[in-house]
Amino acid sequence: MASSSSCGHNKSYKYNVFLSFSGEDTRKTFVDHLYAALDRQGIYTFKDDERLERGKGISDELLHAIEDSRFYIIVFSKRYASSSWCLNELLKIMECIKTNGHTAFPVFYDVEPSDVRKQTGSVGEALATHKNKSEVGKWREALKQAAGLSGLDVRNTANGHEAKVIELIVEWVSLKLRPFDMNVDENLIGMERRMQDLDAYLKVGLKDVRIVGIKGMGGAGKTTLARAIFDKISVNFEGKSFVEDVRDKASWLGLEKLQEQVLSDVLNDKSISISGVYDGKNLMRKRLLSKRVLVVLDDVDRRDQLEMLAGDPTWFKPGSRIIITTRDEEVLKEHNMKWIHDVSLLSEEEAIRLFSRHAFGKDVPTLAYEKHSREVIIYVAGLPLTIKVLGSKLCGKDDRQWAHTLERLKTIPLKETLENLELSYESLEDEHKEIFLDVACILRVWDKDTTIRILESCGYYAKHGLRVLEQKSLINLKDKYYIHMHDHIEELGKNIVRREHAYEPNKHSRLWVQVEIEQVMAANSVCKRTRCIDLRITPGIFLEGLGNMKKLTCLIVNNRRFKDSSAIDEACLHFPDSLRYLYWYKYPHWCLPKTFEANNLVAVDMSKSKIKQLWECWGKVMKKLKFLDLSKSKLRSLDLGLTPKLERLNLECCRDLVKVDVDGGCLKSLVYLNLDYCRGLKSVSFIEELESLEVLNIRGLGLREFPGCIVSGHSSNSLQVLDLSFNYLISEIPSSIGNLHNLVSLNLSFCESLKSLPGSICSLQHLTTLYLQFSGIEELPEELGQLECLEYLNLRSAKVKHLPNSICMLKRLKTLILINCTFLEKLPEDVGELESLEELNLYNCSNLREIPSSICKLKRLKELDLEACENIEKLPDELGNLGCLQWLHISGYIL
Repeated sequence: MASSSSCGHNKSYKYNVFLSFSGEDTRKTFVDHLYAALDRQGIYTFKDDERLERGKGISDELLHAIEDSRFYIIVFSKRYASSSWCLNELLKIMECIKTNGHTAFPVFYDVEPSDVRKQTGSVGEALATHKNKSEVGKWREALKQAAGLSGLDVRNTANGHEAKVIELIVEWVSLKLRPFDMNVDENLIGMERRMQDLDAYLKVGLKDVRIVGIKGMGGAGKTTLARAIFDKISVNFEGKSFVEDVRDKASWLGLEKLQEQVLSDVLNDKSISISGVYDGKNLMRKRLLSKRVLVVLDDVDRRDQLEMLAGDPTWFKPGSRIIITTRDEEVLKEHNMKWIHDVSLLSEEEAIRLFSRHAFGKDVPTLAYEKHSREVIIYVAGLPLTIKVLGSKLCGKDDRQWAHTLERLKTIPLKETLENLELSYESLEDEHKEIFLDVACILRVWDKDTTIRILESCGYYAKHGLRVLEQKSLINLKDKYYIHMHDHIEELGKNIVRREHAYEPNKHSRLWVQVEIEQVMAANSVCKRTRCIDLRITPGIFLEGLGNMKKLTCLIVNNRRFKDSSAIDEACLHFPDSLRYLYWYKYPHWCLPKTFEANNLVAVDMSKSKIKQLWECWGKVMKKLKFLDLSKSKLRSLDLGLTPKLERLNLECCRDLVKVDVDGGCLKSLVYLNLDYCRGLKSVSFIEELESLEVLNIRGLGLREFPGCIVSGHSSNSLQVLDLSFNYLISEIPSSIGNLHNLVSLNLSFCESLKSLPGSICSLQHLTTLYLQFSGIEELPEELGQLECLEYLNLRSAKVKHLPNSICMLKRLKTLILINCTFLEKLPEDVGELESLEELNLYNCSNLREIPSSICKLKRLKELDLEACENIEKLPDELGNLGCLQWLHISGYIL
């Protein structure tokens, strides 16, 4: 292949690819398919379909298009050399690759490369038709040079299968374009070099499976490198997943949750649920073979994490890449990893550049501070995050402040790097310091929403405070679900809490070290400063000391690993009245302690507990309680009159629950109610009193009829999400459902007795998602097209025989799932009017006879599944017009 000059790397091109070809030979065949494949991959390609007649000069417009293209694909065919137009194109192309940093890729379609190089055979015969000897001489030289470039002979590649050849060409272009299209953050100094080093291990494009390890000390940039390479190469894979903080999440959430994340990400299926790690392992082994995947497992510290999340190469489809980051090389070696990359720290010059950008806003230090800058770099050991923080801290400071910082750095041993990050901590306001310490010591492993709830329960303005911490480079909030904090910053926070009284944990504001917690509890001493505890239940642990913690606001008790917690004496259990947030997984007693006043309690999470009712005798009103989660507990009855400010109530899978009481009009704040599978509940009439309810889940409740209280009660004007799925006996939806004017999502899946829907459902003008999978639905309302906002419709395994023609009026519909609709005989003729449709899944619609030609008008369609539709005799000829189509499955073949 022609090499690219340095100036070509910096030029911005109008086109990614210029196609040079003979229209007589290939315009409607090979080149047409190649152009469509490039376009589907998002590669902007110039293809000239309006050729001038032979003998006329090549246009200026075409010359400019050649100059403004990054790559050239030259398709040599039998008639290519007979066209002076093609030959003049070739002259211009060969001129550009010599001077402007372009790259040419020859494809020999139906000619031998040697015939092009030597101008023999059909190529020689074509050249003989030209009379101008001067031009022929130039053309011969251009043909010779082009044929000498690295290219591809169609007849001798992939056994001549053109579809596979085109796939290889597109893959080559994608890989070559990626480095030029990739915008690496300009502040990631040295990242390009590290990515190039890692490329040598990954070898993306080879058809083997590679599990590559990245090792190095904490703060060396392993995660940053993994993220950068993930962003760069993920376009080349069919599925991808980036799992951060495996070490922490595995110990807190369990490996099965991480297995769920990988499978959900890769398969784009959020419904995946795994009950145990070995079931998850078997499921991953089976399901990951279906796609060429890119998976990153960040911060692994145990071999069993790799065994359950990465297994061995046989788990994955050829071409897959798995990247592991760790501080412990032994973990990689125990897993028999062949490719291990040691990430290097920043060189002195790279560190100076990064520091200068944050301190002075340019790549080199200000002359007056050059010596000081280099002294700073000596003491931060090439750790990028430390350099960035120090540069920002010293920006605009005077000589005295620089000297103070340098003196401070000199007193910090390199083995304790990043204690200098306390400079950022000291600049925080008091409340933001407390939030930082809570996150660093206790909350780092929690998901973002729960962390915010805990902090808000403790009286903080959590969202604002977290944004401040992000601005100070102390945390990262870019992840949708988790808050990320660098290891060294976490160590900083823990050191701040412990250092004043290193050997007196009863004086610490936060307790998270199990041994220290047990010492404090055993001593039963008064803890005047302790405000947050994260403890594990262990055999023989004493909990009497909790009552002596008069400032305790947050109590987290994890009982996951200790099976027999019944030994905890209820009489010795005392919660201080200062408590605002209480989390106790598998709480062992049937009610809250009698001595607990709960005057300040804001949130309670006691999932999988043995609690049967909140209080033993008389009920204490919890005036500040907003969040109550008793899911999967032994709860039998609940009086919501005791929780007048409650906003969210989760009673999922409380199978013993028989009664919920609500004092008339007392519960005005509840917006979320989950009664999923509360099969023992005798009545849900109390819902009528919930005037602010927005989300209602009564899934699997065993209802025999639709609860009228939903549409007649106070909540009918506020309800946005209603889940009635798995209520097998509901046979009718009342016409009054049209009263739910603000409903956005309705789930009626697995309502097997439900045969039809009332026409009034079509008056739900805000409805965006409608789940009817595995229901007994046989027909849909003719007015369905009136659901103007509907974006998602799932009819999987429903018994519908036809779709109403009005469905074609759903201009916002993006997803239509008709999997296993074996009674469906045809699609509406105007299905092509669904202008927003991106996914159409007709898997195993075995009674479907034809696909309407109008389907070819679906310009936004990305996924089309026609597998197991064996009665479809012919597909529309214009199917190739679906320019956005990325995934087409027909009769077992994925195209």
